Amino acid sequence: MERRIINTELTAEDEKVESTLRPQRLEDYIGQERLKSMMKIYIDAAKSRGDSLDHVLFYGPPGLGKTTLAGIIANEMGVNMKVTSGPAIEKPGEMAAILNGLQEGDVLFVDEIHRLNRQVEEVLYPAMEDYAIDIMLGKDSSARSLRLELPHFTLVGATTRAGLLTAPLRDRFGVVQKLEFYTPGELKTILLRSARVLDVTIEEEGAMELARRSRGTPRLANRLLKRVRDFAQVKYDGVITKEVADFALDMLDVDRLGLDNNDRAILTTIIHKFSGGPVGLDTLAAALGEDAGTLEDVYEPYLLMNGLINRTPRGRVATENAYRHLGLDYDED
Repeated sequence: MERRIINTELTAEDEKVESTLRPQRLEDYIGQERLKSMMKIYIDAAKSRGDSLDHVLFYGPPGLGKTTLAGIIANEMGVNMKVTSGPAIEKPGEMAAILNGLQEGDVLFVDEIHRLNRQVEEVLYPAMEDYAIDIMLGKDSSARSLRLELPHFTLVGATTRAGLLTAPLRDRFGVVQKLEFYTPGELKTILLRSARVLDVTIEEEGAMELARRSRGTPRLANRLLKRVRDFAQVKYDGVITKEVADFALDMLDVDRLGLDNNDRAILTTIIHKFSGGPVGLDTLAAALGEDAGTLEDVYEPYLLMNGLINRTPRGRVATENAYRHLGLDYDED
């Protein structure tokens, strides 16, 4: 399937822009109201005790602000943050070195924490519970274990696939929070703020049109803002109006629901090749030439959220909403 502008995974371009646009304080963070109110209580309580914050796990689809929240926690606690990711740490010694380099109260942010290998993960167990790590010195019969005390720190883990976390690791997080998709109103507020930071002129209706097509994801909203800004500068007078947003997003093949050609291909394949379903995940993936895991984790959540497909025991089914969105007749039989 083709490369997507509405892919919510982090790109190098996004990383550059997001570092500029990320809010630094909880009060500036837009959306996730329930999560924010809970985190404020936990942070204020830890600060009043003069203690480090309990270990935190954020889970949810990519692009919703897990890394941003980790940075905000460090800022609110007045400590430094060390950033790493599950795939980047290959050996237990590497994790031990990272932990040993932390200062009192520091935040260690581990992105894609579900991808830590088992040996590395086991180093975290005593570190999270007892703030200590066990190091083996020597080999064979002369080997002995040395316990190294660590400063009190906060591990903030982020994952898009909470179900892949092992139970021993998941149980060691004191705070577990799910990030939800954003409403168009919240995304509009984010876009207006981003436009000010990037010095882009945007009208409220233009921001709302972008918000509607951003799949409930701030990362995607900010990426589309940059692309639409290019259209506004070249073909219009530099101002992003609703007309400009409509024109640019239509050119980018992002439709009124935020679906692209790949999303529509999934729906049309279910409808035309499998008579609307049900069709098994592996069969559907083979028909599309796509990996089943990618289909399930990347494409399906948004289609499910918008009621365009249903998961049933027998497979995936296209709903009446899908037929209507594609301009097709729906036959209940």
